[in-house]
Amino acid sequence: MGSQKVLLLILWFTVVARADLPGTWELVVADAGIASMHTAVTRFNTVVLLDRTNIGPTRKLLPKGHCRRDPHDAVLKLDCYAHSALLDLKTNQLRPLTILTDTWCSSAQFLPDGSLLQSGGDLDGHKKFRKFTPCEPTAFCDWEELQKPQLHEGRWYATNQILPDGSIIIVGGRAANSVEFFPPRHAAAVQFPFLAAAEDNQMDNLYPYLHLLPNGNLFVFANNKAVLYDFDKNLVVREFPPLEGGPRNYPSAGSSAMLALEGDYSAATVVVCGGAQYGAYLERSVDTPAHGSCGRIVVTQPDPVWEMEDMPFGRIMGDMVMLPTGEVLIINGAQAGTQGFELASNPCFYPLLYRPEQPLGLRFMTLNPGSIPRLYHSTANLLPDGRVLIAGSNPHYFYKFKAEFPTELRIEAFSPEYLAADRANLRPALVEAPETVRYSAAFDVFVSVPLPVVGIVEVNLASAPFATHSFSHGQRLVKLAVTGAVPDGSGRYKIGCTAPPNGSVAPPGWYMVFAVNQGVPSVARWVQLIS
Repeated sequence: MGSQKVLLLILWFTVVARADLPGTWELVVADAGIASMHTAVTRFNTVVLLDRTNIGPTRKLLPKGHCRRDPHDAVLKLDCYAHSALLDLKTNQLRPLTILTDTWCSSAQFLPDGSLLQSGGDLDGHKKFRKFTPCEPTAFCDWEELQKPQLHEGRWYATNQILPDGSIIIVGGRAANSVEFFPPRHAAAVQFPFLAAAEDNQMDNLYPYLHLLPNGNLFVFANNKAVLYDFDKNLVVREFPPLEGGPRNYPSAGSSAMLALEGDYSAATVVVCGGAQYGAYLERSVDTPAHGSCGRIVVTQPDPVWEMEDMPFGRIMGDMVMLPTGEVLIINGAQAGTQGFELASNPCFYPLLYRPEQPLGLRFMTLNPGSIPRLYHSTANLLPDGRVLIAGSNPHYFYKFKAEFPTELRIEAFSPEYLAADRANLRPALVEAPETVRYSAAFDVFVSVPLPVVGIVEVNLASAPFATHSFSHGQRLVKLAVTGAVPDGSGRYKIGCTAPPNGSVAPPGWYMVFAVNQGVPSVARWVQLIS
């Protein structure tokens, strides 16, 4: 067989294989005007897109009279370009937002009232708090720069996590091996020696992975080390075994997720996947292969150990997104290099589905590949309709459109297989749910389903995390205790639910509530969980 025929045959097999892989892609916005380094979904079904301020011109102008004046900016001292925007998911239209201080590699978390608290960054943003209080798409809301309080220490590459009482803990950052809180609890930052112990000569302790456990403590992971942290007493309660395979945090970025909390909520399992080889960042090596190892640990067990398995692909800068079903989507990233400007190559176009209930060795499913490289500064967020929004990728110091991997202004959505047309008859509609629910309260939701219900319809709470640098701050999925679906005589089913028992299982705030029928989720309704 001639070489040309062999090549055609290989291409034919590739096309067929891709056509058979689950999931679909769609272009949501052809040109957002900005590349989103930080992304969050609000309870009004809008999406906050946020970049840094000192990148020069973007492709989206601010409204007249809203220019940013900064005599210290090296590029634009009078900056009339937007560096943040609000996407309306109903119309796919974007409205520019005004951000004044630099948000480069900052962090954020939603407060119980639904406002987004944003902290830190670089330069004039180093100690700043900012707040975005979302509103209906037809109304006007914008960023507010808080004059007080300010951060005790500059926070660049820190991580935020909402706590059981609704306050926020801010952990780490470059040259900040400490923690602090919003609202402030102390007159100064609280030193956290674990972060210093986890630091190596290429850092690798930045954007630590934080997971609030149902016992009220924090699981904190940095580099390849992890501890159980009592943040009220500033006490390390337990040290976990190191995770083999090298560093996992920025700049050697893998990703992490806590699996769905369910049952009596006493158990919590954390997964950490991917990362760069040690030394890739120091050596500025673009071609060093990423590794694909994943560690999984039940952190609430008396003597937990890491269970290891390999992904089908080595991957750095992958985003782990908790789906309404309890499965995890791993998407974006590269197969070689490290995090940092122009330090990665070989984009990983294939998403993976991690199926926690499958046995070891069978948990990963390869999904339909995308076509747009999503490298440094890309994000992934679950949407209320069950899709996953994919934004960003700017592996350059400034916006650069003529490059092998240009600054990416397109926004896409990936639809998991549960949204396929052949599952439409299983898809429930969540037609009624309360807007406010108290801890431990019993309440009812009503669903309709095209085909008769068989088995249990789950009702699951999904948080709205802040996605940046391959980690979703505050991400969690809580499966509620439910009764069987009972027909109410009008074509609907009534499902009795019990709210989470306390803020350690689900911190107060707004959640997307999904009904899930045989692995197919409804469109979510937003419900506020309160004390």
